[in-house]
Amino acid sequence: MSGPVRTAWATIPADEDQYRPLYARVLGLRFVNPGGVLCFLFFEGVIALAALLALAELVSWWAVVILPATVAVMVKLNDMVAAVVVRSAALVPEQERDRFRRQMEPVVGRARVEWITHSVPGVVVSVDSSAPAVRSDAPTSSRPGRESS
Repeated sequence: MSGPVRTAWATIPADEDQYRPLYARVLGLRFVNPGGVLCFLFFEGVIALAALLALAELVSWWAVVILPATVAVMVKLNDMVAAVVVRSAALVPEQERDRFRRQMEPVVGRARVEWITHSVPGVVVSVDSSAPAVRSDAPTSSRPGRESS
């Protein structure tokens, strides 16, 4: 890519950069924003894991240096991949984004259903306005042997 490096892609404002964990600031992460606990696990947790593996004599003592460096490289690589994805998504025209959103959003609505009196089971429809509508499956009395409460 030619031209000046654009900092407008950064998701972390410059004034909030001082409040980020030291691990994220040292790696220069712009798109991946790990919190304090995750940075602790990425650095001190991996050092402790490498030390335990070295004490168990499963790896050499070089792993205490190599394993945290490898994790830092992978985190930085993840940040670089996220940058490429965000930049490529910004190149998609707005019309394509709208078309994609329409295809992916579920359609919610109401269908008009006409009331057909003869298709509703259990409802007696009366033309006499003085008699109330009675359901044919409604119980008329309590069952024998059962007490009502």
